[in-house]
Amino acid sequence: MTTAATRDDLAGYLRRLGVTEPGAPSEEGLYALARAHVERVPFENTGIQLGRPPGIDPALSVRRIAAGRGGYCFHLNGAFALLLEELGYEVTRHLGGMHGDPRSRDAGGDHLALTVRAGGREHFVDVGMGDGPHEPLPLREGVYAQGFTYRLEPADVTWDGGGEGGGWSLHRDGVPTPRMNFRSAPAVMADFEPAHRWLSTAEDSPFRQSFVMLRRSARGIDRLHGRMLIHTAPDGTRTVRELATAEEFYGAVTEVFDRDLDDLSREDRAALWTRVTRAHEAWRASRAETAG
Repeated sequence: MTTAATRDDLAGYLRRLGVTEPGAPSEEGLYALARAHVERVPFENTGIQLGRPPGIDPALSVRRIAAGRGGYCFHLNGAFALLLEELGYEVTRHLGGMHGDPRSRDAGGDHLALTVRAGGREHFVDVGMGDGPHEPLPLREGVYAQGFTYRLEPADVTWDGGGEGGGWSLHRDGVPTPRMNFRSAPAVMADFEPAHRWLSTAEDSPFRQSFVMLRRSARGIDRLHGRMLIHTAPDGTRTVRELATAEEFYGAVTEVFDRDLDDLSREDRAALWTRVTRAHEAWRASRAETAG
C-alpha cells in the first residue's frame, strides 16, 4: 500500500534537483528534470549494506531523496514517477530486468522502468540505473548518442512463469549489465515487492554482497564499488583510485556523489567501513589467487 507525498516533501525533492519552477508538462521540462536527477541523486545501497533497507513506497522515497539520500531503481524511478505525476505528466511503470548477457530476453522483475508521455510522444525514462542514459530517449527504435551510445529496440520478452509478450530492450556498452528488457504492459509498485525483498535481504543478493554508489553526468559515470572509485569518460577512458582510509571513502561519498551522511551515526560509519574493507580484502585475495 503506497502513501501520499506531502507538498513539502515534493518541494524538497525539487530543491534537491535544483528545479524550483518545473512549469507545465513538456518534453523540454521532462528532459531537464531527468538530467538533474541523474546528476544530483546517486544510485546507492547504503541502507541494505547496514541491514536496514528502506522500503519502496514512492512517498517514502520522495522524502528520503529530499533529505539528501539516494537509492536503487525501485526507489529512484518510483519517486521520480510520483513526482512527474504530481506535475501533470502521464507516467507508466513497467517490469524490467537487468542483464549481463546481452542476448537475454528475460524481463525479470528486478528493475523498474518508466515511459512518459510528453510533447505528444512517448519517452523511455530511467533515472534508476546510476550508469544509464543522461536524459530520456524517444520510445522508438534507434541508436542515441549521449556521450555513451544507447540502442533501443522493440523486443518479445519473457518473464517468470513462462509468459512472453511485447516489450523493449535497451542496449548499452561499457557497463556490467549491457542489456535491460522491460515489458510493455503497465505495472504497479506491488509487482516489485518480491524482487525488492530478495535484493535487499538475501545474502546472495549483489546489493548485500557489495557496496556500490553510482552517478551519471555529462562528463561520464562515477562508480564507487567497495573501496574502488572509478570514473569512466564517454570516450572509454577510465580513472581508478583505491580509497585507503575511511576519511577518503566518506569524502568521496559526499563530494563525488552528493550524498548527505547525517543519517549515519559514528557507529554506522564504522560498521560500513569495516564491511566494505572486509569485502575489498576478499576481492583482492581472489584476484591474487587468480593471478597465481
